Amino acid sequence: MPKLTKRVVDAIRPDPAGKDVFVWDAGDGALKGFGIRMKPSGAASYLVQYRNKEGRTRRLVVGKVSTLTPDEARTLAGEALKAAAKGADPSADRHAIRTAITIAELCDLYLADAAGRIKASTLAMDKSRIERHVKPLIGRLTVRSVTAVDIERMKADIMAGKTAKPRKEEGRGGMTTGGPGVAARTVGMLGTILEYARQPLKLIKENPARGVKKPADGKQRRFLTIGEIGTLGEKMREAEAVGENATALAAIRLLLLTGLRRMEALALPRAWIDARTRCIRFEDTKSGAQLRPIGADAVRLLEAVPQREGMPWVFPADRGDGHFIGLPKVLERMCDKAKLQGVTVHVLRHTFAATAAEMGFSELTIAGLLGHSVPGVTARYAHMPDTALVAAADRVAARVAAALDGREEGATVIKLDRAGAR
Repeated sequence: MPKLTKRVVDAIRPDPAGKDVFVWDAGDGALKGFGIRMKPSGAASYLVQYRNKEGRTRRLVVGKVSTLTPDEARTLAGEALKAAAKGADPSADRHAIRTAITIAELCDLYLADAAGRIKASTLAMDKSRIERHVKPLIGRLTVRSVTAVDIERMKADIMAGKTAKPRKEEGRGGMTTGGPGVAARTVGMLGTILEYARQPLKLIKENPARGVKKPADGKQRRFLTIGEIGTLGEKMREAEAVGENATALAAIRLLLLTGLRRMEALALPRAWIDARTRCIRFEDTKSGAQLRPIGADAVRLLEAVPQREGMPWVFPADRGDGHFIGLPKVLERMCDKAKLQGVTVHVLRHTFAATAAEMGFSELTIAGLLGHSVPGVTARYAHMPDTALVAAADRVAARVAAALDGREEGATVIKLDRAGAR
């Protein structure tokens, strides 16, 4: 068998009989004890075999074939052999470290491994939940010792708001809250991290999060009726006339006309708007890159929002170069004036969906309008938006716009200049 090179490594194949395949370094310049193990699945790792000071044979994995070159792996194997020659036991040392690893350390390992594989926005949310909930509550526990009872206790503490605290980010307001929804998402994320500890790290044999039930996340059932939309629209017009934040009012209107998520609207770059085909070409959403059909009323609104030179956002912040963030407070003021209870920003998205359902559109069509990842909905992959979805978005937006403007659906509002008015 020749020395392990890239060509030799690429030629290794799994054993048809389902056994592990071992290929050892040989020939000129070979490193004794250095080799490759390929699993029946085709997964292969570089390893080094040595004897410890007690004369027992040990094997230490130095890296995956997919991430290291033969020369890089040979260097690491050589370092392990040198340590073993001086009386150390690298395999036992690694096992001891893994046995003592804490939940906090495991979370850090998971985040480092997930970087580049998971969407940046998802990774940021995971990191936030880890730092604000997981580490303060169970981060000190070792991975081997954590139990379902510990996770249940963490869940209860998050629901009770014990980890709620003011946000530290400069320029951002609000609180990091608890509640069932936050607890459910944190438990789900922790289950994924502990599964990572089970495979591929092999730190635990069973995942203790599997037996923990997620609390109900309080799915949104509140939506605005057409009458309530009309009342809200009336109060918004009155507020705009006396100087209410026009950016926030336009954002509220867009959410009602499109069903966009809050940050999809507030962090929307103008470059993503395709007025010709009536869609938004999102480069990144909760479900990945996708096209989102929007109605003609939404297009007109987006085109009417004043642009600020050098600012990429449709809804820029009042100060600085970021996008607008103060929507919840303005919405709360508008709903107080309209005497509407239980209305959050997400209720606006739910209102769009409820209006579409009331108009007789199917669940699949509504899913396409909202950008949900659903089998059979091709808006994520198509180069052009689906014409049926654009037509549906048109009709729903027209109905919502008519209610907001206090007019009959299908009627046209013509703004006259002063001369026309006279």
